[in-house]
Amino acid sequence: MKANEVRKLSSAELEEKLSDLKKDLFYLRMQHATNQLDNPVKISQVKKDIARVQTVIREKQLEQ
Repeated sequence: MKANEVRKLSSAELEEKLSDLKKDLFYLRMQHATNQLDNPVKISQVKKDIARVQTVIREKQLEQ
């Protein structure tokens, strides 16, 4: 996911995307703890996506 794609989303879509990403991160961490995770790099990718979404949410808050 790129920042340009995130900026096109509405505020409600951003909040939904953020909650989905946090759920994904939780499940990835659980898989990692039980040694069932195939690709550990996925955790860092999801963390970066969460940061992107939070940044765009903050930018939209400051615009108002």
